[in-house]
Amino acid sequence: MIGDKDYTCRAVGIARTPFLDPTATPIQSIFSSARGTVEVYPEFRDGLSALSGFSHIILIYRFHRAASEELSERPLVDGAEPHGIFATRHFNRPNRLGISVVRARGIEEGRISVEGVDTLDGTPILDIKPYIPAFDSVPDATSGWVTPRHVEQIRRQSASF
Repeated sequence: MIGDKDYTCRAVGIARTPFLDPTATPIQSIFSSARGTVEVYPEFRDGLSALSGFSHIILIYRFHRAASEELSERPLVDGAEPHGIFATRHFNRPNRLGISVVRARGIEEGRISVEGVDTLDGTPILDIKPYIPAFDSVPDATSGWVTPRHVEQIRRQSASF
């Protein structure tokens, strides 16, 4: 039925990364140089056709180890005061969905080699989309409460992994 409040979503694959500890994981993929793979389940591998021409992909995944679902959270870096969850990228959010833009380094036998991972090992991948700069980049977008200082703190923290 269209408009249902509840739905089911199945994973199309799983992320394999060097990160096992949520506190020792990069915060944003753009600042990560870590490598990993996305293992696409056999029944979805035909969906990889023609993906190899894209330099970057968008991973949509479930924060499978998030502690709860909240409507406000303190940002992970410089989180002096809580913000509405939809104004953050915190993992304790309704549906526990996350996104990362990663570099696709190659596809072989249902495995996508990626660079820029910021997910935990074993993260369920719900969808994979090609990153298309003409559609996905908005040069004049504003960043709300996220200041250049905040971005630099995230960059420094993520670089340590």
